Amino acid sequence: MHTQLTTLHTQLLNQQSSPTSLFSLILIIAKSRLVDEAVSQFQSTRKQFPETPPPVYLYNVLLESSIRESKVEWVGLLYRDMIVSGVSPEVYTFNLLIRGLCDSGHLEDARKVFDKMSERGCKPNEFSFGILVRGYCRAGRGVEGLGILEEIRGSGLIPNKVVYNTLISSFCKEGKDDEAERLVEKMKEDGLSPDVVTFNARIAVLCKAGKMLEASRIFRDMQIDNALGLPRPNIVTFNVMLDGFCKVGMLEEAKTLVDTMKKNDILMTLETYNIWLMGLVRKGKLLEGQLVIKELIEKDLQPNIYSFNILIDGFCKKGMLSDAKMLISLMKRNGVQPDTITYSSLLQGYCSRGMVDKANSTLNEMMRTGSFPNIYTCNILLHSLWNEGKIPEAESLLQKMNEKGYHLDTVTCNIVIRGLCKSGKLDKAIDIVDGMWTYGKAALGEVGNMYIGLVDIKGDVKNCVPDLITYSTIIKELCDAGRLEDAKKKLVEMVGKNIYPDSIIYNTFIYSYCKTGKVSSAFRVLKDMEKRGIDKTLQTYNFLIMGLATKKQIFEMYGLLSEMKERGVTPTISTYNIIIGCLCDIGQTNDAMSLLNEVLQKDVAPNIYSFSLLIKAFCGEGEYRPAQEVFEIAISACGHEEGLYSVLFNELFLGGELVEASELFDVALDRRLCIEKFNYKELIDSFCKNEKLDDAIKILHKLINRGYSFDPAAFMSVIDTLRATGKKHEADKFAERMLIMSPEGSFTNKVCDDIAGGSHVKLKKEGASEWKNIIHRDDGSSITLKTLKRVQKGWGQGSILDLAPSRRDKSDYWEVAG
Repeated sequence: MHTQLTTLHTQLLNQQSSPTSLFSLILIIAKSRLVDEAVSQFQSTRKQFPETPPPVYLYNVLLESSIRESKVEWVGLLYRDMIVSGVSPEVYTFNLLIRGLCDSGHLEDARKVFDKMSERGCKPNEFSFGILVRGYCRAGRGVEGLGILEEIRGSGLIPNKVVYNTLISSFCKEGKDDEAERLVEKMKEDGLSPDVVTFNARIAVLCKAGKMLEASRIFRDMQIDNALGLPRPNIVTFNVMLDGFCKVGMLEEAKTLVDTMKKNDILMTLETYNIWLMGLVRKGKLLEGQLVIKELIEKDLQPNIYSFNILIDGFCKKGMLSDAKMLISLMKRNGVQPDTITYSSLLQGYCSRGMVDKANSTLNEMMRTGSFPNIYTCNILLHSLWNEGKIPEAESLLQKMNEKGYHLDTVTCNIVIRGLCKSGKLDKAIDIVDGMWTYGKAALGEVGNMYIGLVDIKGDVKNCVPDLITYSTIIKELCDAGRLEDAKKKLVEMVGKNIYPDSIIYNTFIYSYCKTGKVSSAFRVLKDMEKRGIDKTLQTYNFLIMGLATKKQIFEMYGLLSEMKERGVTPTISTYNIIIGCLCDIGQTNDAMSLLNEVLQKDVAPNIYSFSLLIKAFCGEGEYRPAQEVFEIAISACGHEEGLYSVLFNELFLGGELVEASELFDVALDRRLCIEKFNYKELIDSFCKNEKLDDAIKILHKLINRGYSFDPAAFMSVIDTLRATGKKHEADKFAERMLIMSPEGSFTNKVCDDIAGGSHVKLKKEGASEWKNIIHRDDGSSITLKTLKRVQKGWGQGSILDLAPSRRDKSDYWEVAG
């Protein structure tokens, strides 16, 4: 059609047709949304017939089309041509000009055009005022828009509902509730009843502020209170309420609202479903989110790209990448193609889990389908490379981002700064922060010589300056490095740049001071934090309590604990563990036990560490019975965990309670617990030294019979003792067993395949064996060495280490395979 219209216009010009025919054709082109072509042909026609002024209607259509298509450059050209041709603008013409200027952000020019209307013989109408008011309100200048109300009255007009609703909505968005209420009253004085738009504006601001109770009251009144003459809620009202409930996490209320809409046949738009879907995904209700997508498809209300992207992003953040891929397949089958946001979510999912190959594959697929990476996508990849320590690749990507014209932003710089800090280049990171204030993104030229091309001083510095995250990163790294004075200088610097610290930065300083025992300095930081009106967080209290614990200031610790509760900050088990640990350290074990009992009665679940503190404290005081009672409570609270058994076992052993330790070890073996943290070798040694060889042998037999792969060094004392007592045959048997077990020193302290029982327990962690040290022992006992050599000779082996099975190191394997 475009080509045909152009051809027709050319023919009409060549045939010297009347300008009226050409103007009519231009009208058709403009109304077909081909504004560039329409203006071009308009210019050709004006050049051909300079003495024939076009009708004002044509100018108006061209102006309206230009504004609709955001072709601001044509607006000025058309208006100037209109004046030159002697065509008098209409009020509608001026309204179009004012609208175009307001929409493009030129409010001052819009006001000047408005003021000149009377000079051109056009008196502003209610639409002229309304357009100007809307322009001011959209720019956040509601007060200036309010001033126009009096101008409307002065012109003999009465403000209409549109003007009032525009102002009320603007003041609501700015949080000026009182001003909005006054406007509602003034609206009533002018004989105008607030309509659903008015109420929607009020409800929207309450929802945005999280005041859902107040918003719900208005919403309820709109539904049931006919006596007050309130307007009935429309779909916008329902959507605003639904969005409000979802954003504050009130999913039960949101679900009730959705069910009400379905039950009462209130039209649920795609926007409604997307709001509900977003609410579900925010709370991790991904299965329910899938059902929403299914419902949309079943109702022939086709989910759009936004619908799918909401759920895909949720899957990716939860690491459910297979589900995300399946959803992408579903969206393709429904005719919706993935876009940059879809692929970016998938990329972030793969990168956050170190799945580089999958990320590269996704990136290639993205490029093939024509969805090109944006700055957000590139930042995801950049962050991943820095996190994995792939610095050359990260630097190369940064260079390519700049070469391809991506507008590197503060997020990009923050990623680089964090990466440099992580790789130990803190001072280089600080140089970049300093340079950002002067050079913007060009400060990344400090990373290395290969970035010299980035140093473009003409770049837009304002779009790439340090922010709160930048300073949080640098200050934390300086504090972690013990450079507190430098960190304080950065704090002063950021405040001087009108970037004010948040609780995270203050907590960083508090933690650093408390960690180094400078508790008074930590409280000075707290005082400044409170002076700035920043609330103490859970971390603030925990760090301060930790600092007081280092000074054994129990009374002050309890004072902070009480303050936490008064201020609605719920202590966690970490909070209580700090206090319990301090009480145990100063010998107030019974008080620590009382505090633990208090914790057990609350909704705070103690962890293994909580009970371990008390078990160690009671055992350290020789109170083994109370320690065992704590152990029993711990088992009921936490289950049969290795950490609980090992701590009590080790404390019993250290206290010389060998029989009790051995009995507890038997239970641990029966439960197939990992014995890595058990001092079982030392227990065997003690039995041998205390002439309880049978007990030592019994432990070894239990380990072997239960299928454990344990440290062969455990055999040493038994072999030594057997040889010393003349039991050479038994010593040889244990030596043979010792040689068989993990001759390379690799053992698991876990149950291996149990041939008899058919059981199999997953192996967790490898330990380092001491058994090779046998041949280097200088403890005056060479019995074990002699036994090993004799057994080895009998086997016909040339070296103990030759007994190792052939194994290839993981890195060697990849070298051979690759």
